[in-house]
Amino acid sequence: MPRAAIVRRKDFTDDLFVLWLQPEVAFRFEPGQYITIGVGGVERPYSIASAPYEPLLELFIERVPPEQGGTLTPVLHVQRIGDLVTMRPTAKGRFTLRPNVTHHVMVSTVTGVAPYVSMLRQFLHDHATDIDRHQGHRFFVMQGASHRDEFVYDGELRRLSEEHRRLIQYVPSVSRPSAARNAGWDGPVGRINLILDEYLTRWSPPTDDTVIYLCGNPGMIDDAKARLLPHGWTVAEEQYWRR
Repeated sequence: MPRAAIVRRKDFTDDLFVLWLQPEVAFRFEPGQYITIGVGGVERPYSIASAPYEPLLELFIERVPPEQGGTLTPVLHVQRIGDLVTMRPTAKGRFTLRPNVTHHVMVSTVTGVAPYVSMLRQFLHDHATDIDRHQGHRFFVMQGASHRDEFVYDGELRRLSEEHRRLIQYVPSVSRPSAARNAGWDGPVGRINLILDEYLTRWSPPTDDTVIYLCGNPGMIDDAKARLLPHGWTVAEEQYWRR
């Protein structure tokens, strides 16, 4: 089986980290797809945060302790630069950008933001020289987390939303505003699925020209679908059991 080398890593909290992998064979994927990697015979799929045009594969991972069912993520958490992981040579998944609509509402919890980062990077790369022609497209990225240090990609997403105000909007929300780790937070609060209706009303995307993407915690996805489907929204989902 092909392997990939860990060439860079960055830790953001005790449990959240990003790995950059250099595959030993060419690996092709669409933004939103996942790669299956493994250590010691244990394999799990992880959505890819990097865009296809980038040379390294970037993975945003949450360590799940063994006592909570974690199998591969505790092992990946102790890997270091130069270590090798196995990789399936073919990307999988149909959680990709829907080309038949222009309004994309992207809802996630913590690491569920990874496929959206890939989608946005590739979209901006593909249209770098003619971005004004694509102003009809709108990307609304919503990310929920318990604590502000769990967003990880908020700096990049805020920058993109400032540089492309008519194209991208980013809404991070913390669900535990009184926690010490959220001291000084003055942004939105509440579970992301519970404030989704408020922002849909504010943005007013057309129901017949919108896909609402849901990625992350299965509880968030199930609740959001129960709220959205009766109102005629089109939903795409990717549930994370990536342990």
